[in-house]
Amino acid sequence: MRTNRLRELLRADQPSLGTHLHISWPSVVELVGHSGMFDYVEFVAEYAPYDLYALENLGRAVDLFPHMSAMMKIEQQPRTYLAVRAIGSGIQNVLFADPRTVADVEECVRAVRAESPATGGIHGVGMRRDVGFVLEGGSPSFVQALDDAVIALMIEKASAVENLDALLSVKGVDMVQFGPADYSMSIGIPGQFKHPKVKEAERYVIETAQKKGIAPRAEISAPDEAKQYLDMGVKHFCIGSDVSILFNWFKQSGKGMLDLLGRKPSEVTWRSTAAGTGYAGVRQGQ
Repeated sequence: MRTNRLRELLRADQPSLGTHLHISWPSVVELVGHSGMFDYVEFVAEYAPYDLYALENLGRAVDLFPHMSAMMKIEQQPRTYLAVRAIGSGIQNVLFADPRTVADVEECVRAVRAESPATGGIHGVGMRRDVGFVLEGGSPSFVQALDDAVIALMIEKASAVENLDALLSVKGVDMVQFGPADYSMSIGIPGQFKHPKVKEAERYVIETAQKKGIAPRAEISAPDEAKQYLDMGVKHFCIGSDVSILFNWFKQSGKGMLDLLGRKPSEVTWRSTAAGTGYAGVRQGQ
């Protein structure tokens, strides 16, 4: 079974660094690996299109780099199915979105851990990539690999924050990530990610996790955003996302070239309408 780099770092109480990918093209994973800068890639599957073949190809790309592992962010349902298929594809760690109750967290943990007396999970034996299809299914090393899988939770709903101590008391939780976007929406102030109530909840999540011996992780866009979290003792980060990097490059480099050409950028209007939200129109700059 393949060594789990993220688990190794957590076990050694060392910092970790990941990056987010929406794009399931495995060559992007290879670019991350060739940089030599990241301990893992997080495939943000909650937001991205993919199929089971894509998951296996992502796992194969990660396997090219012994210094790197992978994580998959999955939506609230169907948790068990997606967790099993992610791990079976070679994506060793799972970030669960939207847990609200102790029962939710217990379901997340059981989905990952082996169905054995010592681990109490419901993850059974499968002929998948993680075990070489026919090589190590059901072996002691398979059970150990499932025990080594890092289970991370998104704490992003008001009810999750209110019941945080109980949620983080569930045995098997390794890492937590606060979600300001969902949290702000769940308390009735959508879009106000830096509102004092949101920042207070974020600090509470981080401090509670630390008291419980669980690693808090921060998602940031650039290194200069890390200091506030470092000052709180956070040492696990996931930085940037491919879609944001591309969008910012399109905006900045495109504007730079249009400035040189003496042209204005196209005006794109984004609006909300009775029929929904979408582009209202594009006017080419002169």
